[in-house]
Amino acid sequence: MIASSLPLLGTLGWRNLWRHPRRTLIILFAITLGVWFMVISAAMMIGLIEQQLNDTIFNLTGHAQIHHPKFRDDPAVEHSMPLPNKKLLETLDGGEVTQWSARVRLPAIVMSERESRGVTLVGIDPTREIGLSFIGNPVVEGRSLESVEDNGIVIGQRMAEKLETRIGKRIVIMLQDKTSEVADRGFRIVGLFKAELEATETAYVFTGLSTAQTLVGMANEISEISLVTRSREKLDPLVARLRKATPQFESLSWQELEPLVVTAMAVYENFIFIWYLIIFVAMAFGLTNTMLMAVFERTREIGLLQALGMRPRSIVGQVLLESLILLFLGVLLGNLIGWLTTDIILRDGVDLSAFARGTEQFKIGSTMYFIWRLEDLLTIDALVIVLGLLASAYPAVKASRYVPVEAIAGN
Repeated sequence: MIASSLPLLGTLGWRNLWRHPRRTLIILFAITLGVWFMVISAAMMIGLIEQQLNDTIFNLTGHAQIHHPKFRDDPAVEHSMPLPNKKLLETLDGGEVTQWSARVRLPAIVMSERESRGVTLVGIDPTREIGLSFIGNPVVEGRSLESVEDNGIVIGQRMAEKLETRIGKRIVIMLQDKTSEVADRGFRIVGLFKAELEATETAYVFTGLSTAQTLVGMANEISEISLVTRSREKLDPLVARLRKATPQFESLSWQELEPLVVTAMAVYENFIFIWYLIIFVAMAFGLTNTMLMAVFERTREIGLLQALGMRPRSIVGQVLLESLILLFLGVLLGNLIGWLTTDIILRDGVDLSAFARGTEQFKIGSTMYFIWRLEDLLTIDALVIVLGLLASAYPAVKASRYVPVEAIAGN
C-alpha cells in the first residue's frame, strides 16, 4: 500500500517543505554544511595518513627490509650481511618488487670546522634509490651522488646550517670499523638534500656504497636491503617468500619496522568516525526540530487526512519522505561542494611551513594534502541518510498518533 502511494506522498512531502522556504533552506544549509565538513575532515585525515605513510616508506624504510637479526638493536659493523645470493635475487628481481637497493647504514659522527653532530652514514647505489627513497630525488643544491664509487658526500640543508658549512667544504666522518677501531675520513660536500621533515635532514649523510664499505672494511658486506612493491596489499606473501629465501636473516614489513606509525594511522581512522558522530549529533538536533515544527503547524491538516482515511503508517511515510528529500539534497550539495573544495581549491594542499616545528612533532610535512576516497564518501552519505531518518522517526511517529477529532479541533 505504501509503495503504491509513494508518488503521492513524495509530491505532498515536496510541497510541504516549500510552504516555509526560509526554514527549509536553513535546515538544508545545515545538512549541506555538515556533509561538507565531514567530507573535508575525512579528506584531511586520509591525507594525513597517506602523507605519514609515504614519508615513512620513502624515509629509507621501504615496504620491507632485510638485515641481520641483531642489526636493529645494534646497528654495528659486525651485524652486517653478505650481498644477496642467487635465490634471494630471484625474489628481488621478480615482478612484484619495483625497486630494491643494498645499503651500508652505520652510526657515525660528522665534524666540520666549527661543529660536530651524531648522524647515520648511509652508503648507497644512487641509481637504485630512484623511486625507493627520498635520496633518489634531485638535490636542491650541488649535485647528487653518481655511482657506488662516488667519494663525495651529500648532507641535509638543515645539517649544513647546524655545521655552519656549505657546498665544496670538507667534513670529517668518524665511526667504528670492522676491527672495532675508530675509522675517519674527510669528505667534500657535493650536494645538499631537502626532506619533508627537518629531522631527516639532520639524521643522515650519504656517500657511495663502495666508499662506505672501504671506509669500515666491510668488503662485499652490507647493512640492509630495502625494497618497494607494486602493491602494499600483496606485501605479506612477498615478505614470507623473502623469509624463506633468507632464513638466517630478518625480513620485516614496514608495519613491523614502524609500529608507531601503524598505531597512529589506526587512531586517525577511528577518530574520523567519532568526528562524524559529533558533527551528525549537531545536525540531527536541527533536523528533528524542523520536522517537529512542521508536524505541529500541520496538526489540523494531519487530523483531517486521518479522518478521510489516511492510515498512520502513510503519515509516518510522508514525514520520513520529507526528511529523506532534505537529506538527499543536503548530501548531494555537500558532496559537490566537498569535491570542489578538495579537488580544485585545495588541490595543491595547504602550506604549513609557518607551523613546521609544531607539525614535525606529529611527523607531518610542511604541506597538508586532502585526499578523498569513494568508500569514505559513501560511508558519510549512508551515515547521514540512515541516522537522519532515525532522527526524523520521532516527529513522524508523533504525527501518526494524533486523534483526528482533537487534531482537527487544534488540541
